[in-house]
Amino acid sequence: MKKYTNYMLVGLMSSVTTLGGFYLLQDKIENPLVTSTSSQQNGDFEFVDYKGNYGYTAPSFVEAANKSVNTVVAINNYQTQTQRQRQMDPFDFFFGFPEQRQQQRSQENQPAGSGSGVIISPDGYIVTNNHVIKGANKIEVKLNNQKTYTADLIGSDPSTDIALLKIEDKGLPYIKFVDSDVINVGDWVLAVGNPFGLNSTVTAGIISAKGRSINILRQNSDSPIESFIQTDAAINPGNSGGALVNANGDLIGINTAISSPTGSYAGYGFAVPSNLVKKVVEDIKKYGLVQRGYLGIQGFDLSDAQAVRQYNQQEKKNIKTDKGVMVTSVVPKGSAIEAGIQEGDIITKIDGKTINTFSNLSFQVGSKRPGDKVEVTVLRDGKERNYTLVLKDAKGNSSTRSKADLTALEILGADFEPLTERQKDSFGINYGVMVKNIEPNGKLAGAGVQEEFILLSINNKEVSSKNDIEKILKNHKGRVNIKFADFYGRIYTKGFTLE
Repeated sequence: MKKYTNYMLVGLMSSVTTLGGFYLLQDKIENPLVTSTSSQQNGDFEFVDYKGNYGYTAPSFVEAANKSVNTVVAINNYQTQTQRQRQMDPFDFFFGFPEQRQQQRSQENQPAGSGSGVIISPDGYIVTNNHVIKGANKIEVKLNNQKTYTADLIGSDPSTDIALLKIEDKGLPYIKFVDSDVINVGDWVLAVGNPFGLNSTVTAGIISAKGRSINILRQNSDSPIESFIQTDAAINPGNSGGALVNANGDLIGINTAISSPTGSYAGYGFAVPSNLVKKVVEDIKKYGLVQRGYLGIQGFDLSDAQAVRQYNQQEKKNIKTDKGVMVTSVVPKGSAIEAGIQEGDIITKIDGKTINTFSNLSFQVGSKRPGDKVEVTVLRDGKERNYTLVLKDAKGNSSTRSKADLTALEILGADFEPLTERQKDSFGINYGVMVKNIEPNGKLAGAGVQEEFILLSINNKEVSSKNDIEKILKNHKGRVNIKFADFYGRIYTKGFTLE
């Protein structure tokens, strides 16, 4: 018994010594379970002494969610839907306009789509996507508290897919912008919106890339600006126009698109950076339209191996893939050619900021206005050169313009050609103009008019030339009703407001 007692005393003393040593060590080390940063060389490789990341505290997004969810709204797009009852006649597709053989029933303000928006000021300004409200006769906004408003469309920009709305109220919760240039790949983000009609949905992820171009806006604009923030936070149909916020609940982007073979979340979402959103909104509020500067060049990414191969074959060159934008042509009387930039130059910097891709270039330049000066750095024959450019708009103007400066034809957003005698005979009419070069952000495009449709009348007055259109719309303000025909001779009547 005495022998066993001695063993027990020795064991007890050993335990006390061990625990004492552990606690002494714990006093010297803040958290012994956090990954050690010590490393050791083992042959050709360096190994980290990993002891387990158990001391890591998972982030909480409760504060960011509470801060942002009440600033995000649901948006419903209502449009007039026309139901047609026709007597089928194969000759309709070859002769005349079958207007007399049609009965039309218009259903006003039918739901045509939905999305999200973000309140950006206490007096009711709301940012959303242009594609969320495109073609709407009525825009309904529902707040997180279920209060409903009818919103006015202040302006939109298909080139960035941004639109600005306004509801009449005061003291509304609103979101604050943060500088999207300083965010980093790997930062936590939340996507806040109304996917599949599920109001006030919050999903979390990280920023997985910056400056992404996915060629989704080209269908709506001849000069799209794509420099998206890419995230793996779940974004689905209905999230469009909603907020992408940082871990503090501040706005870093407007959720716009997803990359998916099914049309639903597949891991990648894309948001317009807040700095570009801010610039577009400021332009719409101040000028009534977006002011956009252009360098006046065409080119391609030097990082695009296929584009480099094609260029080398066509130009008998031997350039290598690299960073920057190769200038393939310069616009006559454009900013670039007037400053001295030439074909074959490689643009590497704008205002000291490195240009890796054409999307970087379009973002940096598109964030400025006509009349702004920019410093452009190029490589020519291996030597670096710097040029100062004064930006111009698409019309060649080097100063800003407001809506009041636009002509009626610019507001309509198209060119018009008189019908030939053969076309008149084919369609069985003696009036009308062919619509050409339609602009995606013009009033006609918004009304559903497409390239080579035939415009028949404006405010019940027949048109046969561009001059007819100018005379009808000269000094006109308010509602405009147009009648036009598509490729098959089907007649449509649409209206819009000319401000």
